[in-house]
Amino acid sequence: MIVKQRLIFILYSLCASVFRVAATKSKGKGSQGQFPITQNVTVVEGGAANMTCRVDYNDNTSLQWSNPAQQTLFFGDKKALRDHRIELVRASWQELTIRISDVSLSDEGTYTCSLFTMPVKTTKAFLTVLGVPGRPEITGFTKPAKEDDVITLTCTTSGSKPAANIRWFRNDKEVQGSKEVNATGKSFTVRSSLQFQVDKRDDGVAYTCSVEHATLSSPYMTTEVLEVHSKDFPGPTTDPNSLGPHGPDHALIGGVVAVVVFITLCLIIVLGRYLARHKGTYLTHEAKGAEDAPDADTAIINAEGNHVHAEEKKEYFI
Repeated sequence: MIVKQRLIFILYSLCASVFRVAATKSKGKGSQGQFPITQNVTVVEGGAANMTCRVDYNDNTSLQWSNPAQQTLFFGDKKALRDHRIELVRASWQELTIRISDVSLSDEGTYTCSLFTMPVKTTKAFLTVLGVPGRPEITGFTKPAKEDDVITLTCTTSGSKPAANIRWFRNDKEVQGSKEVNATGKSFTVRSSLQFQVDKRDDGVAYTCSVEHATLSSPYMTTEVLEVHSKDFPGPTTDPNSLGPHGPDHALIGGVVAVVVFITLCLIIVLGRYLARHKGTYLTHEAKGAEDAPDADTAIINAEGNHVHAEEKKEYFI
């Protein structure tokens, strides 16, 4: 009888332990299922980023996304921030997914997903934005270069994030340059310089600058071909009659002369037409006999005499 009571007690203890463990696991599972789950996102500048927050178990509690400035973007399916780039992808009790379009470097930072239980539970997700480098430019080329000259070629690219990598090639062989990185806001400007003494063998050699970055499927490249003249190569001769900054500009002088001649011809034509329009016939009424007089007094007397004779010659008809 005593043995039977002990067996019953042992079985009862085992059953209680089993129920206690099961309750503990169930409680732990429910607590974990109500914790929001997110993941970090990486996107190229100008692209779109999907930010997703999930919960395994939710007793009708709302989810919320906030930006790095702690501004609410979406509370459930309700949009809180007026930004046309941000839109809702999916909203349910177990998930809240939003999309940020045309991402810029300023969008980078820590985003927060909140589950409004008591107390509120939050999870962070970091949005990384990659800046695309600009196409490289090579400066420092002098055409032509002279043998034994020391020249410095500089390749520059800007806008990359993280900083881009620059490589130099002499024809197909890689050569080492000195690298300089400067921060410009959230992006970087990278310069690489290559200094060398010009040799005859450099004539016709192609120097290539290659820019590599995580955002590029293939490197950006730019190439310059070096032209080398020997030390004994005669320089350009100075012709006093040739066109140049220090010689007479015959084209300019000829143009001025042509304009002066044209204006002169126009003035002559206008003046001729004016004189032709005002040309006329003018008649003088000098007294007859006055032109044969030896002096002015005699001319007046002759003129008066003619008037008298003219009066005498009048005839009257009745």
